[in-house]
Amino acid sequence: MPLVPTSSIVDTAREARVGAAAFNVIHLETAEALVTAAERADTPLILQISENCIRYHGSLLPITRATLALAECSAAPIAVHLDHITDAELVHEGIAAGVGSVMVDASALPYEANVTTTAELTAWCHDREVYVEAELGEVGGKDGVHAPGVRTKPSEALAFVRATGVDALAVAVGSSHAMHQRTAVLDKDLIAELRTALPVPLVLHGSSGVPDDELRRAIAAGMTKINISTHLVSVFTRSIRQTLGADPALVDSRKYVKPAREAVAQEAARLLEVLTAPAAVPEERAVGAAAPAPAPAPG
Repeated sequence: MPLVPTSSIVDTAREARVGAAAFNVIHLETAEALVTAAERADTPLILQISENCIRYHGSLLPITRATLALAECSAAPIAVHLDHITDAELVHEGIAAGVGSVMVDASALPYEANVTTTAELTAWCHDREVYVEAELGEVGGKDGVHAPGVRTKPSEALAFVRATGVDALAVAVGSSHAMHQRTAVLDKDLIAELRTALPVPLVLHGSSGVPDDELRRAIAAGMTKINISTHLVSVFTRSIRQTLGADPALVDSRKYVKPAREAVAQEAARLLEVLTAPAAVPEERAVGAAAPAPAPAPG
């Protein structure tokens, strides 16, 4: 199947009030597992290649071309996206390789520099029909936009979207990158405010630390693109530990990587079902309207 535009997956999910799953590629084995998961779930999937992943592999082209090839050979609708890219040259190189969307990450810069950098790269990408995601920056805390206590202000987010022209915005609503326990509680009221205030889809980074039910509530409140990496990496590593622990003499890496790849495929397929199941959307009530009357007490 030809590559699917990220915009198509995200916009369709936003309209349907379901999650657009975006799972990170670490190496070829995880890319294979994620494509398998999308095929089993018969669900669109965005494969994300981060700047860290590119640095690990030494350059952009090998892992990107392999991921694009897997996507193009898949029976499932797959998009390929560059994630957390701080180097403009990598944006240029990735688009030339065939990637259809990019997350421009200038969030470590002061606000005005973030706006300028993001706006310039967004204009360059839009000239090439490339979809752009970004994030506002260190609003509320020195540990970054995705520190647990940081929250995105709707007015600042709207100003940023208007100033940069981005197509999607990563917002801080209570998740945090690289969480190993799925215990995060998200600010659903803020998510609803941001969805109402912004003309673009909302992106949740750090979703690995968010339990299934909380993810579904966040999607119902207005979150759309759901990024997951650390949780699936943990599944891969746990499987390898178990296999090698059961057979310490094992030396053929295929014999412990293969079950790890399958474990990721199974968990990713399960997550796809969680994220794309229709969720009950909270009823919108006018400000100041009377609350519904309580049900009468039984008998």
